[in-house]
Amino acid sequence: MPSQSPRPGADSDDTDFEQSFQEVEQSLLLLKERYIQIQADQQQQQVLQQRLGDTQRQMRRDRSQSLKAELKQIQQQLEGLEVALESQLFSWSGLKEVFWQAVRFGGLGVILGWLLKSLAG
Repeated sequence: MPSQSPRPGADSDDTDFEQSFQEVEQSLLLLKERYIQIQADQQQQQVLQQRLGDTQRQMRRDRSQSLKAELKQIQQQLEGLEVALESQLFSWSGLKEVFWQAVRFGGLGVILGWLLKSLAG
């Protein structure tokens, strides 16, 4: 049986793999947390919309100041939830990554274009 000699840098590859695996695992946990938060926010939004409809119906029958205040509070909570839900879908870090990829590959495209133009003529 031939003995297998350890590859040079095998420990480094294992460490890199472990680190990459931990990063993926951490990203997955963050994604799960965001998903749970989005579900909770959507459920709360539905409850508030139902409460808003009920309060508006009561408001048509009885125009009291307490109903107006409750209506305003519900609308503010709904607006806050909408902002939270939209911000969950639009993350600055994701946009930042796309931006730098566009800069990187766009710049590479420009350089290749200049190179091809200078070679062609």
